[in-house]
Amino acid sequence: MKALVQRVGKASVSVAGEEVGRIGRGLVVFLGVAGGDTERDAQYLMQKIINLRIFADAAEKFNLSSLDISGELLLVSQFTILADTRKGRRPSFVEAAPPEQAEALFNYAVGLARDSGLKVATGRFQQSMQVEIHNDGPVTIMLDSRDKFG
Repeated sequence: MKALVQRVGKASVSVAGEEVGRIGRGLVVFLGVAGGDTERDAQYLMQKIINLRIFADAAEKFNLSSLDISGELLLVSQFTILADTRKGRRPSFVEAAPPEQAEALFNYAVGLARDSGLKVATGRFQQSMQVEIHNDGPVTIMLDSRDKFG
């Protein structure tokens, strides 16, 4: 499972012109579920994301997490972050989990995020979405649950 995390001042997601999620200061998380991923992968990533210290303290150092600042989370399912571009010019998505498995694990991750007590908004699974991001910094970090043992 991979997550592309962006620190934002605000963000929103719309489907067919209808806003379905909005957050203020916090994190936008694009989440990709790979074949073979389990609830353990989601647990690892959500704990990492919620506790990731990428917000500045009074000394302008990355010492604060979303929990520390009462940040908000916008979770968006995005299988394209699993793209394999090593061969040819067209990305391959063979590593992505089948939609049923991906949706179940995405929803599980959303539940974990909500259990943290932070405000959580989401996009809509398997829908074409427009995401408006006001990246703060910019700060963008890639996380991979396969790194949990490395």
